[in-house]
Amino acid sequence: MPNTPEPPDTPEKLDGRSLDLRAQRLDALKAVLPEAFDLDGNLVQDKLLAALEPVSYEATDDIPTFGLGWPGKQQAFAAAGVPTTATLRPAPDESVDFDTTQNLLIQGDNLEVLKTLQRSYHGKVKMIYIDPPYNTGKDFVYPDNYGEGLDTYLKRTQQKDEDGFWTSTNSETSGRKHANWLSMMAPRLTLARNLLRDDGVIFISIGEDESANLRLLCDEVFGSENFCNTLAVEMSTTSGPKTVNAQQGTIVKNIEYVHVYKKSLQFESNPRTPLFDSIDAYDTHYSIWMHEDGTLGSLSEAMMHNDLVRKDVKKFGFEKNGKFSIKNMDKLFAVSETAKAFVKENLSKIASVDRPPVSAEGESPEFGRWETFEADHRVYYLTRLENGKLRALMPLAMNYRTSDDYRPRFGRTVIRGDLWKGFHQDMGNVAKEGGLSFENGKKPIRLISQLGKWATLQKDDIMLDFFAGSGTTGHAVMAQNAEDGGNRRYITVQLPEPLKDKKNNCIQVTLDDGVVCETIFDLTRERLKRAGRKIKAEAGLNAEKLDTGLRVFKLDSSNFTAWNGDPAPSEGELFERLEKLADHTVPGRSESDILWEMLLKMGLPLDLKLEQFTVEGAPGVHFIGVNDRTRVVSTQPAIPVAAFEALLDTPPEEGGPPAELVVLDSAFEDDTARANVATLYRQRRDEDGKPLCNLKVV
Repeated sequence: MPNTPEPPDTPEKLDGRSLDLRAQRLDALKAVLPEAFDLDGNLVQDKLLAALEPVSYEATDDIPTFGLGWPGKQQAFAAAGVPTTATLRPAPDESVDFDTTQNLLIQGDNLEVLKTLQRSYHGKVKMIYIDPPYNTGKDFVYPDNYGEGLDTYLKRTQQKDEDGFWTSTNSETSGRKHANWLSMMAPRLTLARNLLRDDGVIFISIGEDESANLRLLCDEVFGSENFCNTLAVEMSTTSGPKTVNAQQGTIVKNIEYVHVYKKSLQFESNPRTPLFDSIDAYDTHYSIWMHEDGTLGSLSEAMMHNDLVRKDVKKFGFEKNGKFSIKNMDKLFAVSETAKAFVKENLSKIASVDRPPVSAEGESPEFGRWETFEADHRVYYLTRLENGKLRALMPLAMNYRTSDDYRPRFGRTVIRGDLWKGFHQDMGNVAKEGGLSFENGKKPIRLISQLGKWATLQKDDIMLDFFAGSGTTGHAVMAQNAEDGGNRRYITVQLPEPLKDKKNNCIQVTLDDGVVCETIFDLTRERLKRAGRKIKAEAGLNAEKLDTGLRVFKLDSSNFTAWNGDPAPSEGELFERLEKLADHTVPGRSESDILWEMLLKMGLPLDLKLEQFTVEGAPGVHFIGVNDRTRVVSTQPAIPVAAFEALLDTPPEEGGPPAELVVLDSAFEDDTARANVATLYRQRRDEDGKPLCNLKVV
């Protein structure tokens, strides 16, 4: 019989740090250390050793002999594995429906925020969309001076002085323009990959300045085998000032790119939803008419047998010798609504010939007739040509759909490929989306919505955007839920970067309702609030079930002083530090601050619904989840022993794991109470000696 570890006799200390990615990497190298593999999928020992090296903030010019290399690369990847003690503090006053909504808006440096989310959202995000800085020569790093993760790479790139103020911009003259940008992106993408589900996907918008470098970086982070495609999105046309340059022979820029990477091959197991672009011209191959009696005729004859259509054919001069040529269909459509209506009403009867399915070999329909054939869970229409060849008939109904254009219309379409045309039309209206302008650039709602549609984002999936900008991703999620009744959730992250004018001066923006915005985060929050109100107002009967709220959290240092100190060299020393602290909470922090940090460090999601109760005279006892009594958190600084006894008697769900109780270290009234609780904890075991309730101490 295998040896099993003895259950603990004393409460377990809750780890206040984010997940240690280095330990995870050792468990599954390929899954969490793709940078240790070359582009052919081979493990490279030097890369593996480099990835496991302790982090150093000293710049280095060592560049690998193969693959993408830049000064500071090793330190950039190592930064992702450095645990953080930071927390997320709730801001109910800036939120909408804080107690019930599942949508999250987080203020702070996204590197640190991504670390804090590792326990709660590891492997849970279906889709990530980000629109990072394009590194066009301006500062790409957000100008804050408190984010630990931000300072990590600012030290390497020498962009701030010792006081945390800017010393330079990220221009070409700095000599490290691309290296600095890659050092910023590498740890963030590494952490983002960890949050994706195995069937998840990430979309990254980018301009030409860093597109090639980003593609190589993503090959390392996600694995080149997980590259799906690069989309070329038509964001502008050759018009206005561009026309002058174009007339002089310059090839002007009209597209931006979206790199698409899946988490793993499991993404391929779910079918994607194709997108359709409309085509104005009629395809003259669709010239066959399928009569209901099984005979075949021509579309032109069928049109001339319809009195109303024949009348328009004659009226507009398209009749020749009593016949109508399909080659004139577009011209007829331009002047005859009757002809267009006739075709739309008979899409299933109009067909073209195509190759038959392999499974139809041996079928023998008569020449000049059609018959059905069922295979591969679909119905085919078969005929035989005059030369004896077997052919399938493709009804025009399979080619007519509602398009995914800026102005959707029902008509002839083609499946969209990697060229996404027509988004310049969205850009002409994008300033009005969300009810506020955003000079730093907006992406249109339709772009993000259609990326989610192609990825088949289900009705309860999570979408993450950690470069939130004006909040388009959150807006798109709410709009999609309003359209199909879904319950998709968004997590958006934005740094409180000061708003600036074209001369780089800090400014304030006053919105139409008097709200003053000083940072990009303020604009993100206000856009999501306004979009939510508008969507709910237009939802009609579905408004009650529609979640248009948002929970605001803000990145900050830990609420616990023991977790704010320098990293302890060992777990034992960390616990010694905890025991020496009489009151280990930071002055000025609220009970709500402490509660949400405890939940975060327990690995619970930030969209929880909580119930608060008083147990045996102890207030502030929170049950996690409605009608769930198996996970309990208490934020009280002192809990009577009687309350501990009642809480430790919490039974687990039938067949489920033990219940879980998390309390503050100060909850024990004195050493005697601590000893009594330890005794109660040892006594409450099942017949196998396992605790009925796991007790953890913060």
